[in-house]
Amino acid sequence: MCYCVYHRKFYHGDTFSLHVRYKKWHGMKIAHEDIVFEPEDMFREYSAGNRRDYNKVHKDITIVVELSGNPTTEQAEQLVSSSDETLELRPTTDEIFRKCPQFRILVIGKTGVGKSSLINRTFGVQNATASHEKPGEASIDHELVSPQNKKFVLHDSKGFEPGSKDNFKIVRDFIDRRRAMSDLKDQLHAVWLCFEIPRAGGRLLEIGVEQFLTSKREGELGNIPIVVVFTKYDTLLDRVERTLDKSSIKFLSKAAIQELTKNSAKDKLQEVCIAPLEKFAGSGIPHVTVSTNGDHEETLARLIQTTEELVYKHVGTDASVMTSVAQRVDPGLKIKASIEVGKRKYWNALASSAPFKNRSMWDCLHVLHTDIVNVWNFQDFQHGHLCSREFRTLMTNMVDELDGGPTADPNKNLAFGLSIVGTVAGIVSALAGPAAPIVVPIVASVVIANWVYEVYQQSRSALQRFMKYIVDLTLVLQTLALVAGHQELSRRAIKLAFKSYHDSPMRGEVHNRIEEYNRELTFRKRADRDSLDQLVQLLQSYNISAEEMSDLRGKIPPMDLSLDEPWDTV
Repeated sequence: MCYCVYHRKFYHGDTFSLHVRYKKWHGMKIAHEDIVFEPEDMFREYSAGNRRDYNKVHKDITIVVELSGNPTTEQAEQLVSSSDETLELRPTTDEIFRKCPQFRILVIGKTGVGKSSLINRTFGVQNATASHEKPGEASIDHELVSPQNKKFVLHDSKGFEPGSKDNFKIVRDFIDRRRAMSDLKDQLHAVWLCFEIPRAGGRLLEIGVEQFLTSKREGELGNIPIVVVFTKYDTLLDRVERTLDKSSIKFLSKAAIQELTKNSAKDKLQEVCIAPLEKFAGSGIPHVTVSTNGDHEETLARLIQTTEELVYKHVGTDASVMTSVAQRVDPGLKIKASIEVGKRKYWNALASSAPFKNRSMWDCLHVLHTDIVNVWNFQDFQHGHLCSREFRTLMTNMVDELDGGPTADPNKNLAFGLSIVGTVAGIVSALAGPAAPIVVPIVASVVIANWVYEVYQQSRSALQRFMKYIVDLTLVLQTLALVAGHQELSRRAIKLAFKSYHDSPMRGEVHNRIEEYNRELTFRKRADRDSLDQLVQLLQSYNISAEEMSDLRGKIPPMDLSLDEPWDTV
């Protein structure tokens, strides 16, 4: 490992690269490469306040640039050059998707280990793998893309089973080829190595697996993120519960029995899974225990969270954003990715709004809206309901309503999930039948005309409207994930999610908090940074965890959202 310390000041507009010289053993030639850095990316990382270092991964090399300084609002405004005033506003996700249009993952595991259900549930698709259609014929190089979620591409590989000694070489060669590719879109972003949790005394690791883990531990596979996935956790829990001493649990509550079962299962996992794994892999390869049973959706969220963190560290920010976009089990990662996308350009300058100078408010909202919708990645490819003028009209009407909506009791902490579910249940119960229309304030009014023709001017009013729009849209989409799940979206489903948030105390509380912040805000050099911090705080405050989402879905009464209806049902 090599360390080099070099200090230099960089300013917006600067460029630099690292010149690397090395020997190529074939022919003993001296070769060199230039590793190019993007200072603007570093400024964004620093000004967002989340990191004080910037990682650049090039093949087997990881370069860490330590960041120091005091970026100001003026620097943030320079992220968008003055020439941008004459250019069309472009969503930030357009550039990210150009560099990395899909999250590329290799899933390795024996037949029957649960790969298909793992992929289907995590990414919200059906029949993700090809193994059911052509058993034994699927090639590791074949790119599997689901029509229900085009934001990830799957490479499927059978496990290192006895008698398939060539598969280790096939997987190793595939990883090496992908590592050598120059474009991020072609590189492999993560590997899931899947094992079914064996019974006590069962063998977890075959010879080929041991070779693979040893290769990773010794650095032969480079920095490619690898996560070991222990599947069918619910089956282990069932086995453990059946073996509990009946006399000792006779007088225990259901919750106490569940806790005892989990603790016993944890000991079993350590014995039959974690200890054998760490013998060959050490502690450097993370492991996650999962179940695709609906009662354990939080385990899938932990898997994708672990994967996203590794991708961020070893592959790059664009690939980590795409990891969050592709997955459909953790709303928190969607919000995290929205923040990452927003702070790169538009959210970083909401108060000064350098990118929005001389633009109409409607055009400014268009890029904010598109970026957030793109991150949530709903099944809306055919109709594009979420980017329609009608849905954007709904959102702008809500932002400018004089009535902030019902407000929560200030003496109580508002339980977001219970509030939303109660509202959804009330709306559904009040409907005359499954085809009864859901009435929402869709009629375009003079308010919309103001958004369309009003040119942005730096003001508290404009900042307040932008902040309300960003938070309202994010929470409506979070509610939509709760209501619609992985279904293809209909206007009815969107209207139900919108009305649920619109009529809930959550909206009143959000608007009140933004208005209070706005009244106290003094426009100064840190106004952009303060506004960004406030946005992040608001979004994180109302985030539903994957575990809460699963629990709340069970409390919503059955409803048929497949029947569509017009936007305007007044």
